[in-house]
Amino acid sequence: MSKALRMLIGGEFHDTADKIDVYNPATGKVVGQVPQIEPDQVALSLKVAHEGFIVWSGKSLAERSEIILRFADLLEASKAEIIDLLIEETGKPADNADYDFGMLTTCLRFFVEESKRTDQPTITDPSGEFLHYVSRQPLGVVVGYLAWNFPLLNLGYKLGPALAAGCSVIVKPSQLTPLASLRCAELAQEAGIPAGVVNVITGDRFDVTDPLLTSDVTSMFTMIGSTKSGVNAMRTASTSVKKFSVELGGNAPVVVYPDADIDKAVADIVDLKLGNSGQVCVSPNRCYVHVSVYDEFLTKAVDRVQTFKLGSGSGEGPLMGPIISAEARDRILDSVKSAQEQGARLMTGGKIPADNNEGYYMEPTVLADVTASMPIACDEIFGPVLPVMKYDDSQDPVALANDNPFGLAAYVYTQNLNNAMRAANEIQAGSVCINSAHYSVQLPHGGLKQSGVGKDCSKYSLEEYLTLKRVSILIHQ
Repeated sequence: MSKALRMLIGGEFHDTADKIDVYNPATGKVVGQVPQIEPDQVALSLKVAHEGFIVWSGKSLAERSEIILRFADLLEASKAEIIDLLIEETGKPADNADYDFGMLTTCLRFFVEESKRTDQPTITDPSGEFLHYVSRQPLGVVVGYLAWNFPLLNLGYKLGPALAAGCSVIVKPSQLTPLASLRCAELAQEAGIPAGVVNVITGDRFDVTDPLLTSDVTSMFTMIGSTKSGVNAMRTASTSVKKFSVELGGNAPVVVYPDADIDKAVADIVDLKLGNSGQVCVSPNRCYVHVSVYDEFLTKAVDRVQTFKLGSGSGEGPLMGPIISAEARDRILDSVKSAQEQGARLMTGGKIPADNNEGYYMEPTVLADVTASMPIACDEIFGPVLPVMKYDDSQDPVALANDNPFGLAAYVYTQNLNNAMRAANEIQAGSVCINSAHYSVQLPHGGLKQSGVGKDCSKYSLEEYLTLKRVSILIHQ
């Protein structure tokens, strides 16, 4: 049955006559409808968010923490229902959906604790005449645009630090995957978060929602999405001074040195590549393998890829879900075909599965003999395609890894400490993982170069939502 959910604005639930259909990419069928926000509701959300900020920022950290933790508890109590919604709108396998949900509650609880350790140091005065100290205060109203690939993880990345810091938020989840986020908004209201502190809206008309970016009420714009979308949004928002924290596109390189543990490298890279059907910003995108281990790597990668089965929800694993839309799948398949026409070898996959007549599935794919000039190596794939590229001793793998405008994540496999440390120091990426892919809420996540500014996760994310004020008090005249 199709589900209809409403927006939360100022502690009240709002609907519109105009609706957006939400599709299950595993079936291609409509599973829900959400409101297409109207201009007066955008204006209202700014007004109530400002009012909510005054109330929320005026509460003590202890008061805010109690309410946030109550919200997390209510989410946990409704976990099964929320995960079912999440699977319906994303087509995720159950284990991936469980991780997605878990990161929301993890972020809420982590930032409550991290906010207790906010650093407000004193600064030495050489003359001894003044007491100087740093004051950290809530920034203001935060507007967040979220991506569809991990709807609840992305929600947690923004709600966690914003609420703990004392900010109010206006969140717009992707129109492709808004259902679980709207259900979470209902529970935020039930938890007793004051009216206007958490506002969750839906819509896909930027001419209507642009006032959220241009308004002087907005203190910070944050988003997770493509570099093109981020640049356009920041350009629109630059009508007044605002803070930006944006995690944008990636094109993560992998460097496999000749002394690497090939079995470990293959397992890590393939599993991360096919996780969430490759629709992950930190997914391996350019895999540089030394010529001496190239054939071994390819053989083992193909073998591991072929163990994955296609499916949504529960099932015997490892499972890989569908692509988010037919258009996205067509784009990925076209990029595979284009690479083949330019000389890449298709080792496995590269097609729509013959026995699947519904949804937007495609076979997990490995391409060999890819070159740096091919678009599939230059652009973010955002799909289950692993391009493998050969390098030899005449080439510098670190330079190859850096030969791209993006810099979100990178992966290195080597047993040589010098190689590992040089790669860690010189690869231009927001995170460099050596001999294991690893992400966690206490570790800063964000990009360099064209992959964004600011950080999600860790204490560094919390700092994004706080001002830094210097106070000086004359104590001796």
